[in-house]
Amino acid sequence: MRTAMTITAAAVAAFGVLAAPAGLASADGKTAQQTISDLQSQGYTVTIDKIGSGPMSACVVTSVRNPQQVTQWVPAVGPVLGNSNRNVLVQQVQSQTISVSLNCS
Repeated sequence: MRTAMTITAAAVAAFGVLAAPAGLASADGKTAQQTISDLQSQGYTVTIDKIGSGPMSACVVTSVRNPQQVTQWVPAVGPVLGNSNRNVLVQQVQSQTISVSLNCS
C-alpha cells in the first residue's frame, strides 16, 4: 500500500510540474512575495531575475518560467501492485527549480 501511494504521489507530482507553469505565469493578482512563497511551498527553489531597485513590495511578477526537476530512480519499498518481483524502481524527485522575473522599477 505504501508503494502504491508513493507511485501515485510521484505521478501527481510529475503532472503538477507539467501543469503548473501555465497557471503560475499570470500570478493572478498575488504580490511578488506571495508568488515566490507559493512556489517555495510547492517545493521549488526559486531563482529571481529583478529589474529595478525598488523594494519587494513594489515588484510585479512579469514571468514564471523554466521549471526544472531532477529525479532519481530508487528501489520501491514494500509490495508493488501486481508484481511479486522486488526489483522495481520508481522515480523520486530530488530537487525542483523555477525562475521568476520581477519588475521593481
